[in-house]
Amino acid sequence: MTHQNDYTFAEDLAERGLEAIPELMRVLINNAMQVERSKYLQAEQYERTEDRKGHANGFKPKTVKTRMGEITFAVPQVREGGFYPSALEKGLRSERALTITLAEMYVQGVSTRKVKAITEQLCGVEVSATQVSRAAAQLDEVLQEWRERPLGEIAYLYLDARYEKVREAGRVRDTAVLLATGISPEGERQVLGVSTSLSEHETHWKTFLKDLKDRGMNGVKLVISDDHSGLGAARRAVLGSVPWQRCQFHLQQNAGAYVPRQSMRMEVAADIRAMFNAPDRKTAEEYLQVAIQKYAVSAPRISAWLEENLADGFTVFDFPLEHRRLIRTTNSLERINKEIRRRTRVVGVFPNEASCLRLVSALLMEISEEWQIGKRYCAGKSLDC
Repeated sequence: MTHQNDYTFAEDLAERGLEAIPELMRVLINNAMQVERSKYLQAEQYERTEDRKGHANGFKPKTVKTRMGEITFAVPQVREGGFYPSALEKGLRSERALTITLAEMYVQGVSTRKVKAITEQLCGVEVSATQVSRAAAQLDEVLQEWRERPLGEIAYLYLDARYEKVREAGRVRDTAVLLATGISPEGERQVLGVSTSLSEHETHWKTFLKDLKDRGMNGVKLVISDDHSGLGAARRAVLGSVPWQRCQFHLQQNAGAYVPRQSMRMEVAADIRAMFNAPDRKTAEEYLQVAIQKYAVSAPRISAWLEENLADGFTVFDFPLEHRRLIRTTNSLERINKEIRRRTRVVGVFPNEASCLRLVSALLMEISEEWQIGKRYCAGKSLDC
């Protein structure tokens, strides 16, 4: 790219914000493909060399649908065939990363110098903090629209919470990030919603669940979650008589805190697994009573804990056998949490709550779009139970 082009695109980005990204992507990818063709031919355009492996043969237009709209690229051709630029596919995979990176610079509150340095390296143009702020504002509008979109019938509702560091009034505090995903009656996964708040747990959960219902979520047959603080009361208030499946994975982990000796851990874990892997609820409850009596004298704390908590993990037995593996835990959210951790770890402490919500929403919106083009998550003709 020439300096004139750099200046032109910098002005365009400042003027139109994210709307200028498609043209910027077109120029960047076109240039990258030409470089790739030159390396493949081992010769620059019009260069005569003994190492040349073939001959350039113009360009072929290719229009690609991206999330930023349709972009027509000029794909370099080689007369002898056998060449296709990987830069095109790589560029399309990174387009969302480019968009989010502009917002991340704003999210992290980095200096103007760092913003310019990073975006210049990434985009080939300088972008000021003001321009990034404008791009982030446009992104906020898109993300808010996605968070407030109408919902429909959901058979299985998964809920989870995590915490991120946020700076407020000069102090670093933990903000709760609430996440909801679901499986439709047709077996399709969806990211339903996300919310951040420094408020009291039960109030936050209640507001979050009520918002899901207000957006049209209906038909929920089962809620799957861990025993998060405040969730139980909020769930009972908003979702009424909907059954609850407590995450079996977290239940088994929690049991370890009540085992008096390290040497007993494997034995207790095996007993709990036997309950969860039982063929039906009746058998699981029989195994539970045996375990309660077994540890009543040697480990009274774990005995009491099992009696009070383990039955919360048996609700899954009331649902079709082919669905149980998917609804017995919240492990389906692990990939989401892993991706969120990977990105928020780079940020460290968010400058404010809004910036945390922005980045997490962008990641979830991307994951939700990927799910929509994937295969059905839950087997069977219908999730009607």
